[in-house]
Amino acid sequence: MKKVSVLAAASLLLFFGCSKSVSEKENIEEEVEQSLAEGRRCASYEVLQAKLKEDPSLQKRMDEIEAFTARYAAQNINGKLEADGVTMTIPVYVNVLYRTSAENISDAQIASQIAVLNEDFAGSNSDVNLTNTYQTVKAGTTNIKFVLAGVTRKQTTVTSWSTNDAMKKSSQGGIDPTNPTAALNMWSCNLGSYLGYAQFPGGSSATDGVVVLYSAFGSRAKEPSGTYINTYDLGRTATHEVGHWLNLRHIWGDRRCGDDFVADTPGHDGANYGCPAANTTSKCSGRPIEMTMNYMDYTDDRCMYMFTAGQETRMRATFATNGPRAGLRP
Repeated sequence: MKKVSVLAAASLLLFFGCSKSVSEKENIEEEVEQSLAEGRRCASYEVLQAKLKEDPSLQKRMDEIEAFTARYAAQNINGKLEADGVTMTIPVYVNVLYRTSAENISDAQIASQIAVLNEDFAGSNSDVNLTNTYQTVKAGTTNIKFVLAGVTRKQTTVTSWSTNDAMKKSSQGGIDPTNPTAALNMWSCNLGSYLGYAQFPGGSSATDGVVVLYSAFGSRAKEPSGTYINTYDLGRTATHEVGHWLNLRHIWGDRRCGDDFVADTPGHDGANYGCPAANTTSKCSGRPIEMTMNYMDYTDDRCMYMFTAGQETRMRATFATNGPRAGLRP
């Protein structure tokens, strides 16, 4: 269990971030799978470091957000939070950038991703294991819902987009976000060796949102005719990245035995990959059992299935009055 004072939380800034022939689909999957052979890759931390260098004022804003979040969490008495009881219905705009027909993911594949987000954030996903070691800290419903508000498609000659946010800018061949202060924008595109990345609260609204590799967008279980990469085909990349967008850190704190500022998550040596054995023990202080099934780890889609109550509190803090995403309040 990890505990952080308001001052410590405010000072730490290591945030982390159409049809196709069967043979052609297999070739696409094979190329991406080879680049992800070592496991899940989220670029949110690297993107944040670049943003901090570009914008000196970002550090101060993120300090203030972290201090606000710590104060908000400290007010959690008997589970009564300022934002409790308010169901946050988040409009989602999906921006599809494609060069090939396989990259132009279908409306059905997009719908499957929205369905996964709603299940995962409600704790109603069918694969949740209620007998896991950490069932007592499972968040259950977060009162966060997602509704598809629109889809924008744009054909491009770009073979692979990088993490420099070009896909979010029409001036660089991408698609500008729609109403970013009151909605979640998601971009589906070819990201090369990354599965996705997100912008944490505090960044520019012009680049706010979540980017997901097109073949990790949506769920093969819900829409089997789509284009998917093996291992990351159940929509959990978006769940992970939306967690970042709502101010969650990687569970290992992006350093060995680091702090994710959540009291009910255990210390982790680092990221876990694949599907670790049950009750994997950390070498961190107290040698706790790692929460490898948490959405903010790096395990395979089929082996992550829960947030915690503490993570729920951090996410809900973003919606509170004066919170960084208060514009999403009804």
